[in-house]
Amino acid sequence: MRIEKCYFCSGPIYPGHGIAFVRNDSKMFRFCRSKCHRHFKAQHNPRKTKWTKAYRKAMGKDMTKDTVFEFEQKRNEPLKYNRDLYINTIQAMKKIEKIKLRRETFFWKNRVNQQRSKNINGLEKELQNNINLVTDKQIKQILKNKKEVNQRQRQAARSDLKEKLMEVEK
Repeated sequence: MRIEKCYFCSGPIYPGHGIAFVRNDSKMFRFCRSKCHRHFKAQHNPRKTKWTKAYRKAMGKDMTKDTVFEFEQKRNEPLKYNRDLYINTIQAMKKIEKIKLRRETFFWKNRVNQQRSKNINGLEKELQNNINLVTDKQIKQILKNKKEVNQRQRQAARSDLKEKLMEVEK
């Protein structure tokens, strides 16, 4: 028995479940539920549908490039039964699952930290733009200093760009 993948959302399809659609050219499409089948018939693009794996991979929300995924690929090579080979394969699968879990947790932590820093930067910009709403004098002073430093950095970057453009024009 084999667990298939849904053509539209890439979800698992267990034996006896889902819908199979066979096109005139004998290409088989499997769907996990009628929702995926309906979207496929409506010719919707899975990369633009937010709940699909294709969308999550395209937008960088899921881990896409990792050597662990190469082990999950479907192989249609007939093998002669060998008990030692099966035992080694199952042990390797357990190790690979641990590695995959560790890498996924690192990926998620990194993603959460990036989002958190982005939110903090947005809040700081909002405070700097609306400094008159802040009542604490110390915080007001800190925000003013940060704003001045940011302005100096922007001016320095602009002057560097102008100098480079002048050199290029000569």
